[in-house]
Amino acid sequence: MPLTEHSELRRCLHPYPPESLQLMRKIFPWVTDDYDKIPAERVVMNDRELPGTVLRLPMVYGPGDPLRRFHPVVKRIADGRRHIIFPETLAAWRSPRGSVENVAAAIALAATDNRAARRIYNVCEEPSFSELEWARKIAAAMRWGGDFVVLPTERTPRHLLKPGNTAQHWTASSTRIRQELGYEEAVTIEEAILQTIRWERENPPAAAVLAPFDYAAEDAAVAGHPM
Repeated sequence: MPLTEHSELRRCLHPYPPESLQLMRKIFPWVTDDYDKIPAERVVMNDRELPGTVLRLPMVYGPGDPLRRFHPVVKRIADGRRHIIFPETLAAWRSPRGSVENVAAAIALAATDNRAARRIYNVCEEPSFSELEWARKIAAAMRWGGDFVVLPTERTPRHLLKPGNTAQHWTASSTRIRQELGYEEAVTIEEAILQTIRWERENPPAAAVLAPFDYAAEDAAVAGHPM
């Protein structure tokens, strides 16, 4: 850590289980059974006639986010919940993120700068915060007075458990695009968080496809946890 453009790529292609692909297709109909970004990178970078550029994007948040990454926390705070639960493995997990405006600026910069030809760039905000740290930033922006409760996985309600190996952090470095192309964020993290919260509250999703809610189960888990 952090992951750079020179870091070894995963060796297992097409890593998404069928249940994850089915869920993704509800949001992105174009996702196929062999969906994977690594083969696409190889095609672009090995085409001698195509001066391609690869941008490895972060988890993009902001107004219009189809994956509603802020929604689980924003909704619980808006609903007046006094406790928000995180399984201990997910609470500590770190991954790269970027606001939609800043990521769009990076794409435009790379697409219009000849220095980006045949280069690979990580795009992300730095530092990479943990899931719990992100939730605390959202809570602070919403002036929430409740508590986050971190529970062992076996005591966490099933609907709050996420697939994947959270023992592997995805902390990434975006130093290359900053040094080579002069990239920098136009929107601060603080402002991007406020923009996203406002959009989430004004545009609640029609259904809880990605983030199920079971407040009774959450209350029971908190009640059984020594505070």
